[in-house]
Amino acid sequence: MKISLRAQAVAPFYAMEVAKHAAMIELDGHDVIRLNIGEPDFGAPPIVRDAMIKVMDGRPLPYTAALGLPALREAIAGFYRDRHGAEVDPARIAVTAGASAALVLAAAALVDPADEVIIGDPSYPCNRQIIESFGGHVRLVPTTPATRFQLTASSVRANWSPTTAGVMIATPSNPTGTSIPPSELAAICELARSRDAWRIIDEIYLDLAGGATALTFDPDAMVIGSFSKYFGLTGWRLGWCVLPSPLVPAVERLAQNFYICASTPAQLAALACFTPGALAVCEQRRDEFAARRTLVLDGLARIGLPVPVPPDGHFYCYIDVSGTGLSSWEFCERALQEAHVALTPGRDFGTHSAETHVRLSYTASMADLREGLTRLERFVSALREAG
Repeated sequence: MKISLRAQAVAPFYAMEVAKHAAMIELDGHDVIRLNIGEPDFGAPPIVRDAMIKVMDGRPLPYTAALGLPALREAIAGFYRDRHGAEVDPARIAVTAGASAALVLAAAALVDPADEVIIGDPSYPCNRQIIESFGGHVRLVPTTPATRFQLTASSVRANWSPTTAGVMIATPSNPTGTSIPPSELAAICELARSRDAWRIIDEIYLDLAGGATALTFDPDAMVIGSFSKYFGLTGWRLGWCVLPSPLVPAVERLAQNFYICASTPAQLAALACFTPGALAVCEQRRDEFAARRTLVLDGLARIGLPVPVPPDGHFYCYIDVSGTGLSSWEFCERALQEAHVALTPGRDFGTHSAETHVRLSYTASMADLREGLTRLERFVSALREAG
């Protein structure tokens, strides 16, 4: 069977590959501490879960409009107003089948073959794959701890080319958990805007960090949001994007053709996310992630595994394992096999720090995090003794 060149070119998502290997080890009877996937362990807030149960009472659940339920689009706009002080017309909001679908729609609407897109290295791997699937060329710009593993206006300017069409940024970032200072992000957006280039800003971790949306200083940026992280609705596959007004009709047509609409019951239940009770639960969970971050950073320091830039965006740490004498892939492979702790190698996130860094996700319980750190401490101690 002939397989498309596009499909052949897509690299594996190593975080999911690690998950497969972890599942195989568990089948052999071992307990694996999973610190490789960015999936909050809380699930939906009880109010939202109850809303879903109520929705699934046998009533008809027809398609919604391609851009989503009007009431949900209005609720998201209200969230931007009340939480971030940003006025967003609900007509500019598209509800999508997860933030991933929002990113696909954004690329489909903006990227033409041979367009160049600037993305920082390290960064979320699927962003690169999506851009390249639509014929774009990704210019990966190396970042360092000095810039919080984020792009700067200076690095964007230095890497601009005649074919640069846009900039894709995630703040806070996966895998580093770090945010771009608002003044620096505003400078990047102004630079791109002055050159008539688009800006996609992935803010799916924003409300876990408590920062300000880019819409406060760049209302024409395309901003990606999600119900998966702050609200904990990962498997519900529900996200959104805030679009520049001229782009709304094009994105609506693309959504109609790509997947018709996001899940109707998920949209109906997600209205409960914006109730005071659900928001209070989400804030409590944000505090819990802060406590987990402290536990993990203290534990890694005790082990002697440096985190060059402490995360401010929850719930990832980007760890330098070069001092162990192992590559990031070797470290993850052996930690899984020998310590039964699942981590994600840096090769998922780019090339610049691919062999020296691994990502730890502290979405597990405090008990699992303590056990995982204890196992890693024994594993690293054994490495040093053997070396």
